Amino acid sequence: MKAIIGTRPVTRSCAWFALISAPLTAAVAQTVPDIRDIRGPKAVSASWVVPAVVAGTIIVALCAFLVWRWRHRAVRQRDLTLSERTLERLDGTRPLMRPATARAFGIAASEAIRDYIEKRFDVVATQRTTEEFLQTLLQSSNESLARHRALLAEFLQQCDFVKFGGASLEVTDMESLLRAARSFVLETGQPPAA
Repeated sequence: MKAIIGTRPVTRSCAWFALISAPLTAAVAQTVPDIRDIRGPKAVSASWVVPAVVAGTIIVALCAFLVWRWRHRAVRQRDLTLSERTLERLDGTRPLMRPATARAFGIAASEAIRDYIEKRFDVVATQRTTEEFLQTLLQSSNESLARHRALLAEFLQQCDFVKFGGASLEVTDMESLLRAARSFVLETGQPPAA
């Protein structure tokens, strides 16, 4: 038995193929014109330009920010002078200015001043007792240090009294000791480096 689809005779073995392809061929034949005209050039969208400009702007802004921050950090992080470091150490003892922590305050303030004296005047101050240090100070030829001998004697003896005597100081006494230490550092300190 032969089935006729369209105008061609089809055998039974190919009948199923002809049944499926016949409607497709007819549809394609109706939509596709035989002769096509020449088309003009198609415009390619520049969709990559906008993201590239945005990315470039972000990179330039980030680089500018990093350069600005690097320059300003270099200005802010100058080396502190010995006097400035000592004043910071003395200010760091403020939380210890309570009667309960008077001993810790005396130790911290005394060490800050002794380290400062040792580094500023090239005198051994941290390895000696207060009496040995004051005796050396009398024999020293350093006038600026000798001028403050009475102040240093009072300060160091008060700190020793708290450290070794077990006595407690009032907050006003600790404030007075801190002011005396700060004034000593400010009077004997070197001017800040430019």
